Amino acid sequence: MGKLFNEEVASQIKGVLAQMKYEITIKLFIDGKCDTCLETKQLLEETKTLSDKINLVVHEINESKEEAEKYDITLTPTFIILDDKGTYSGVRFSGFPGGYEINSFVSSLLEMSGLRHEFPQEVVDRVAKIKEPIDIKVFVTLGCPHCPGAVETAHRLAMLNSNIKATMIESQTFMELARTHKVSSVPKIVFNDALDLLGNQPVEAFLDEIETLL
Repeated sequence: MGKLFNEEVASQIKGVLAQMKYEITIKLFIDGKCDTCLETKQLLEETKTLSDKINLVVHEINESKEEAEKYDITLTPTFIILDDKGTYSGVRFSGFPGGYEINSFVSSLLEMSGLRHEFPQEVVDRVAKIKEPIDIKVFVTLGCPHCPGAVETAHRLAMLNSNIKATMIESQTFMELARTHKVSSVPKIVFNDALDLLGNQPVEAFLDEIETLL
């Protein structure tokens, strides 16, 4: 397999990643037969070479069951991003974050490294009041230009509150899961497998749905 990033793209990503403040660790969970596992591993390995602040750990899920259970990971490929202290903030990607999703991927690296997005105080206050577990799934396709924005919003909410877990789910890789959630257009945002939104909605719309579950 040839390189996923040509020289121009690699240079652009390297320039963006130069803004990273602190080291982060990516933990990737794969198995020997999953769709897009090899591509995802290669993308993460190529990204790692573009910044000395990125650490990458690859787990074969069947050989690292305890580690997978620790982070509640059942889908492969899935990777999570930990901050410089090894803290997991519920930020995860299931499937290959290529195409337009390279934007949400790079954004998550920057923000987990300490360059956090600043929400209005009203939003921060609403997020702080969330005391129950909230699972956000954002179904995407790699050709969807509006999907990265929805993924970024979900991940930012997870970074603000440890009760929130947010996952980008690449629909083509996980077609059965997408069918279960009746994904016919993307981005589709699913909250606790009960409520959903369509489109790249503002953070206030995310919170409106979450608050109905509390």
